[in-house]
Amino acid sequence: MRICVILEGCYPYVTGGVSTWIHQYMKAMPQHEFVIWALGADSSQKGKYKYELPDNVVEIKEVFLNDALKKSGRVRKYKFSDEEIKTLHDLIDCSDPDWERLFSMYADNRIDPLSFLMSKDFLDILTTICEEEYTYTAFSDFFHTIRSMFLPVLYILHTEIPKADIYHSIATGYSGILARLGGYKYHVPYMITEHGIYTREREEEIIRAKWVLPAFKKFWVRFFYMLSAGAYNKAVMITSLYGGARRIQIDMGCDPDKCVYIGNGIHYERFKDIPPKEPNGYIDIGAVLRIAPIKDVKTMIYAFAGVKERVTNARLFIAGPEDDKQYAKECYDLVERLGVEDITFMGSIDVVKRMVEFDFTVLSSISEGMPLSVLESFASGRPCVTTDVGNCRELLFKSAEDDDLGSAGFCVPPMDVQELSNALVNMCIQTKKRYKMGIVARKRVAKYFLHEEMISKYLKVYDEVFRRWQG
Repeated sequence: MRICVILEGCYPYVTGGVSTWIHQYMKAMPQHEFVIWALGADSSQKGKYKYELPDNVVEIKEVFLNDALKKSGRVRKYKFSDEEIKTLHDLIDCSDPDWERLFSMYADNRIDPLSFLMSKDFLDILTTICEEEYTYTAFSDFFHTIRSMFLPVLYILHTEIPKADIYHSIATGYSGILARLGGYKYHVPYMITEHGIYTREREEEIIRAKWVLPAFKKFWVRFFYMLSAGAYNKAVMITSLYGGARRIQIDMGCDPDKCVYIGNGIHYERFKDIPPKEPNGYIDIGAVLRIAPIKDVKTMIYAFAGVKERVTNARLFIAGPEDDKQYAKECYDLVERLGVEDITFMGSIDVVKRMVEFDFTVLSSISEGMPLSVLESFASGRPCVTTDVGNCRELLFKSAEDDDLGSAGFCVPPMDVQELSNALVNMCIQTKKRYKMGIVARKRVAKYFLHEEMISKYLKVYDEVFRRWQG
């Protein structure tokens, strides 16, 4: 089988949880061929892979959104039909457009992406929406915002589509629309796997974003909800990592019969023999994560500053790539401004080799799915302090009806400096409890989160997708 996996803003350009997951996923299915349809933000990333592609990756198609903004040249005029105008109006208004008609217009190369955005028809639609919703907003701001918002969408619809037997998007958003586009082009099924809830994550980013004018934040949120709805609509199956995420997908309009959850799995044997840390006079805390706003490293830094006031021999090691250079600089500057000692930024590490140096780990994210870093910490016998996001609480405690192993760490509200600091202190000073939590953590992974079991479930999902598609 030829499987096209569609990835947005991660593999193979960026390391991290989702990238590691898909890399190991493809390697675990040598019987199948994979095509990577990689969607990136900036064409400067082209060909700069952080991973050596598995042998069964037979093709990689790279698409970069910033290339859309570079388009220029003469635009051929096109007379849109009434149905096409309605579809384009629904698209610009973010109100459930007819995606198949858009595919017919753009994917079949009948219309250049710029032909609409430089037409009187676009101006008329924009004027109508502006008069209805943005009466007190400068039209020039509205024009440039909407044009920059929709040019990348029309651009990706116009891109070359790699051929496959099934399209598997590892998110909704732009990549989910590409999955639907591939299914449309070659008359094959597509499915979606969400590690986090894409729309909710984009919403959180937009609320905090400085690059979005306040007047247009709601419109940007509406835009991403529209993309996700379009991706969900025709998918044969939609998987998530835990039951709570499945419920959110259903609340957002997914057909419950399409939605299943498959938990993450890790290569337990790589971690299971890592011994406890040798006593060295310090309590060493590991944070294995991408340095990015969604991981909320700043809250971790503030919390650790509070830890140092009470546990003077505590040390924090932040291990992971700088996904966001500006945010990373802000984190370094924060450490310097606070004058907090014993925080080390390690860069990317070999987790298996370096986990032996940590007493326990911490994750301070404001959004997660089922984080691999927590499972790897558990498999190493290291308990974890996490924020109460995604599936983290269930990983730490499970429910009584699932198992009676006990607690594998502490869980605190996101963005709560004091609660995170208190939990870190408790983990530092309660040596015996920390050791027992590490035993629970290792047993929990061995019982529920094995990589081979996860792969087996996805192979069955592929079979089910084809069964439903054909029948």
